[in-house]
Amino acid sequence: MDSKTIQKYRDKSVSQLLKIATTHFNKYIRYRDTDANGFGRCISSGQPLQVPSSNAHAGHFYSGGKFPQLKFNEDNVHLQGKSDNYFNGGNQLQYRKNLIKKIGLKRVEELDMLADMSKRSSFKWDRFSLIEIIETYKEKFKAVA
Repeated sequence: MDSKTIQKYRDKSVSQLLKIATTHFNKYIRYRDTDANGFGRCISSGQPLQVPSSNAHAGHFYSGGKFPQLKFNEDNVHLQGKSDNYFNGGNQLQYRKNLIKKIGLKRVEELDMLADMSKRSSFKWDRFSLIEIIETYKEKFKAVA
């Protein structure tokens, strides 16, 4: 990463950078999981969702708060309806079943292992990692939008 990119974010705190990174990552995920017309399906319920809309979320299989190392893991985050994400606890059983169909059992088991390992270690975001995530997902979004 070049110094010009780093300088662009010099007045941002780590918490502000985390918020910006989350915005760009989640936007990418929502669009990644839709077709050319902006329609996709909730990973948990299969409910049709239009992106952008207030009902279309980027839902984490493993919570980004409890498992910060998985917050920006693309296998861990998928298009999810607001009702499942907010009001149905993520509808985890259906999420897992559909996640296995989508990415395969091996990758889901790798997520399980990463989540288990993350419970045993502390984690703190740093400026450079967050700037890298912001810039990466700004570019990735351009490719899917």
